[in-house]
Formats: sequence, structure tokens, C-alpha cells
Amino acid sequence: MSVVKKIISYTKPHMFYILLALLCCAVSVGFTLYIPVIVGNAVDFMIQKGAVDFKEITRIILEIGIFIAVVAVFQWLSGNFTNIISARVVRDLRGDVFKKLNRVPLSYIDSKPHGDLISRITNDVEAVGDGLTQVITQLFSGIVTIAGTLVFMLSINVWIALVVVVLTPLSVLVAAVIGKMCAKSFRDQQQLQGDISAYVEEIVGSQKVVKAFAYESRSQNEFKKKNKKLFKIGLKAQFAGALANPCTRFVNNMVYAVTGIVGALTVVSSFMGVLTIGQLSCFLAYANQYTKPFNEVTGVLTQIQTAIAAGARVFSVLESENEPIDNDKKDIESVRGDIDFNHVKFSYTPEKELIKDFSLSVKSGRQIAIVGPTGCGKTTLINLIMRFYEIQSGEIKIDNINTRDIKRDSLRHLFGMVLQDSWLFSGTIMENLRYGNPEASDEEIINAAKLSYAHSFIRKMPEGYNTKICEGAENLSAGQKQLLCIARAMALDPPMLILDEATSSIDTLTEIRVQKAFKKLMKGRTSFIVAHRLSTIKESDVILVMNDGDIIEQGTHEQLLKKGGFYEKLYNSQFSA
Repeated sequence: MSVVKKIISYTKPHMFYILLALLCCAVSVGFTLYIPVIVGNAVDFMIQKGAVDFKEITRIILEIGIFIAVVAVFQWLSGNFTNIISARVVRDLRGDVFKKLNRVPLSYIDSKPHGDLISRITNDVEAVGDGLTQVITQLFSGIVTIAGTLVFMLSINVWIALVVVVLTPLSVLVAAVIGKMCAKSFRDQQQLQGDISAYVEEIVGSQKVVKAFAYESRSQNEFKKKNKKLFKIGLKAQFAGALANPCTRFVNNMVYAVTGIVGALTVVSSFMGVLTIGQLSCFLAYANQYTKPFNEVTGVLTQIQTAIAAGARVFSVLESENEPIDNDKKDIESVRGDIDFNHVKFSYTPEKELIKDFSLSVKSGRQIAIVGPTGCGKTTLINLIMRFYEIQSGEIKIDNINTRDIKRDSLRHLFGMVLQDSWLFSGTIMENLRYGNPEASDEEIINAAKLSYAHSFIRKMPEGYNTKICEGAENLSAGQKQLLCIARAMALDPPMLILDEATSSIDTLTEIRVQKAFKKLMKGRTSFIVAHRLSTIKESDVILVMNDGDIIEQGTHEQLLKKGGFYEKLYNSQFSA
């Protein structure tokens, strides 16, 4: 019920359309319920031999035709308004989930399969919308139908009406029991759909690796296992959900049969008052109408259960913890670039400590290279500077200001980043290069491309800087994509730089040129360079050698080689061949 209440809260801003849908539904149901009255009158005009009133019957037939037309128009209007409500709720819900994903800490995104998150914002939100459409349609028409038929039945015969009312809860009880039985199956079904989406996203996004390792058949087998599991759970959920409708129809037909028997006895012997044959036919129609909403709700129970299960997954994202709001923190537009790490402690998981007691002082304009074996904490250090992750203890200061006292957006605008993973989005090359600096002129963007040696290959593309590329940018080589990322950072013209394996995909000749460009760009800027190829960081002012989260050596390239320590072993291991 908590999930249902949360979904309903999204309908409140659309109350105008809800009222319109309710009004149209009331008109439609009202005319529908009045039709049995005039049908009953028609029956009473023809029950005696040779006493059929054709004139009245003709009038009644015309009246029924008009009422049916009115019902059709208002049913269409009600359905249209219901679809508007559902579509707007889906729009708002999807927008909120996407906004939420931009507000949660990076640790939340890193801890979830990306395909599963995509499934929640697409499949699950859509399932909520489908269920909401069914609920609103059945809820509105059901409430009005039940209230209307009850009034009409009580006006014809109170005692027989009470028989219907007393027996009807049996169908509700049956539906509730079956709904409770199949709820877990629907939750498992939605979870498995998310798992499959995550697996498909993983395999499709890594097709080159899949093909390179001839993993196609194994991935197909793995997918078959997951798909088979989803089939079994889905079949179980659908079967359980499908039981509700025939079970409630059986109960409701029993109610109809009992009503018919009691009504017939009343017509013949005044068993429960006076009742004409026309009134009995009318009453039976109402008894059928009265139980119809219960049948319809159980008929769409599968969609409703799916919507609730999907809603639980969607709201688990919406209710996850945000990054703390920092509107009260400082905005900083320019800095000298002094950075201090004071007794920093950090771990991704409590049981495995990564950075234990890290201290470092970096002066403005210095070029700091960070080297060390895989998993030693190099990239983690960058994550902490940018506050992608929060440190457990200690402090990091920029110009003697604790980074926790600076707004995250403001802090991150101080750095230009080039990562090892070259990320480009769908759009033109110009739009990609302008990503970090929307106000940059075309001239500034082209100059940044020239500095990064990307200008020459961009000019050769079909539409130059206006060439469209997709997210994967398969029409570009890995080196070209990385050059575009470097140009994007140069276009930002930041006071500080972070280069995390920024030239790993570039050929040696281009790398030498880009290194010269970086040297110009880094002049006067505090720069952090994470590198595995030690030849690229020889001219750094300070080289930090990390191992197991600690700085074990620091100095210039020549100083570290003379020490004959860990750095000297790393360096010689790369050039000994």
C-alpha cells in the first residue's frame, strides 16, 4: 500500500484531468445504469399475449440507441483523460528518476548494474504507467457503477439488494488472497527483467571483447539461463494473476444465480415483496453490473501487480540518499592552486582499508605525477580531490580552504579532467568539445583542437566540426576519441588539471606532440598526472610513488632513479626489454 500511495501522490498535480475523467465516467455509467430500467419497462409492455405496446417499445428502442451513443462518447472522453493522466505521471516519474540519478553519490551509481538502472527508468516506469491507466479506468467506473447499481437495486427491492451486497465480498476475499499469493512472483519478475537488461547492456557494450575471446556461445548460454529463469517466474506470476479473474467470476455468477432464484420466487409468491417480471430482468442486469467492477479489476490484476512491483523498484531509487546539499558552501572561481592532503583516510568498503594516513603538500603550478602498481590508490586520490567520494577522516585543502567547505560544482569547475576512458555523447564534434564550456566561441574550440592535434583529422571528416557522432563513436579510432577528450579539457581552460592516463590510446608520435601541448597548457597550473608509462612523466616537478594507499617515495625522475628503490624497479621493468 505504501507503493500505491506514492504512485497516487504523482496524480495530485493533474487533479483537473482526474475530475474531468470522473465526470465523464459518471455520465457514462449513469446512462449505462439507466438503460436496464427502460429495458425492464419494455419487458412489462410485452409480457401478456396480444397486449404488446409496439408504440412504447419503439420509443424505448430509440431512447436506448441515444443513450448508447451518449455512453460511447463519454467513455471515449473518460479514456482520453485517463491516458493524459497516466502519460503525465510517467513523464514526471521518469523525469524525477533521471534527476535523482544526477543527485545520488557516485558510489551509488558504481554499486548498481547500469543496465538495471536503465531498466528502472524505462521498463519499470512504463509498467507503472500501464498499471495506473488500468487502475484509474477501473477505479472510476467501478466506484460509480457500484454506487449507482446499489441505489437502483435498493429502489426496486431492498431485501434482494441486501442479498447481493452480503454475497459480493466473497469475490473481494478471493481476489485479495490470490493477489497476496502472486505478489512475490511479480516482484521477482521485475528484478529478473532488470538483471537481464543489465546483462544485455554489458554484452552489447563489450561486443569487441566478446568476439575477441570467442565468448558468443557462452554469453548466449548465460542469457538462455537468465531468460529461462525469467520465463519460469513470469509464467508463475501470470498463472497466479490469471487465476483471480475466473475465480471471482465464478463467485459473482453464483451471486447472480442466487439473485435470480430469490427474484423469481418473489415474482411468483411475493417471497420478498412485490416484483414484476420487468423489474426482475432489470434487477438481474443490475446484479451483473454490480459485480462487473470486481471482475474487471481482477482481469487486470497482472498489470496492477506488475505496476506495484515496478513502482517499488522505481521508488527505491527515488528514496536513495542524495549527495548532501551544499548551497551554504563557498563558490570559488579562481585559485592559486596550492593543495594540501592532511592525514587523509579512505576506503570503499569498511572491511578493506585503502588509503590509511595520507599527507602531501603541493605548491601552485607544480606538475605532480602519480605512479604505482594497479590498485595502489592512484585514481582513488583523484576521486577524493574531486569529491566523487568523501574521505572518512582528515582533510584536503585548496588554497588553505577545506574542499568540504566548497560547493561541489564550484570545486569541480576548478579542474579540467582527461580520463583513460574516452567518453563522447551523441551530437556533433563541436557540441562535444563545447561540453565543459558552453560559452566558448568557435574560434576557441578550434584553437583547443589544434593544440591537442585533433584539428587535422576533424577537418577530414564529412562535415568537419559539425560531423555527428554517436555515443560509442565507432567512426573514430580510440586515439582520435582521446584527442577529442583532451581538446575538450583544453577548451575549458581550467586553473588546475587532472590527467588520468590521458595519452594511453595515442600513437607515440602524436603522444610526443600532445605532451608538448600539455606542457604549454600546464604552465602555471597545478597538474596531477596519473601514468603507467613512466616515460611520459620524466619532466614532472614531483613524482609520487604509491603502493597500498601510501606514498612510499617522492622526488624528481633523476632523484628517484638514484635512490634505487621501488620507482627504479618500475622504470627498469618497462625498459629492460
